[in-house]
Amino acid sequence: MTVISVFEVPQWRSSSSRTAERLVKGADLLAGMVPGGDRVRVEVAEGTSPAELAVTASRVRAAQAGVQGFPVTMGGDCGVDLEPIAAAVRRYGDRLVVLWFDAHGDLNTPDTSPSGAFHGMVLRALTGEGHPELLPEVRLNPRRIVLAGSRDLDAAEAEFIEEHGVRHLRVEDLVEPDVLLDGVARAADGEVVVYVHIDLDVLDPEHFTSVGAPAPDGLRPDQLLTLVEAVADRHEIVGLGITEYEPNAPADQTTLTPLVSALVKTCTQPH
Repeated sequence: MTVISVFEVPQWRSSSSRTAERLVKGADLLAGMVPGGDRVRVEVAEGTSPAELAVTASRVRAAQAGVQGFPVTMGGDCGVDLEPIAAAVRRYGDRLVVLWFDAHGDLNTPDTSPSGAFHGMVLRALTGEGHPELLPEVRLNPRRIVLAGSRDLDAAEAEFIEEHGVRHLRVEDLVEPDVLLDGVARAADGEVVVYVHIDLDVLDPEHFTSVGAPAPDGLRPDQLLTLVEAVADRHEIVGLGITEYEPNAPADQTTLTPLVSALVKTCTQPH
């Protein structure tokens, strides 16, 4: 039986959402939705500066370094996945594919970001561009990124995707899981392991509203689960992050509870 280690990281200050403080409660609720997981709550630094966000990242790194179970990181904003993914890059190198489910690209830099909020820069930082305090020791090759369900991209993000070979699969591309499987397989040479990042705004607002930056025409919850199941059936999943839950509707919690449980079960299945 796989040991699951749940890291609750209630970071909200790198979000651009006006209701971002709800992410603190969201992280708590998400962590509680994982059945049987060993739970570690990481204290987050106050403030929004890169140096303060780096403090939180270092605390996540320290917390995860001492634990051997399958890592499930519950945010908080997307910035909480900076260190878990950086750790996976250090461990697996070019075998690692980062599967980034998100309505947005999170591929801005401090110079291109319309909001200045780090949660819209975290994936770009992982590739080695951004605030020096928040850059990883080992950069993530952009060709090892698969963006899934992104539909609200800034011009600079679209340019980066085109220039650096990021695989971008729109919602309409994901009707058949085989398209996603092909994208993941093409993103790395040889044996592939996958880190799955889920920003809950990848879901369609008609089915889930508890996010700070909703975008229309997203995935249904059952579609998201089907896609992750397809990837897990083909490749080893080495980490999971679920982020950006701003609880505001009981119906959303009813939707999310079985979904989170199923996602964790899927990602930790024997391979």
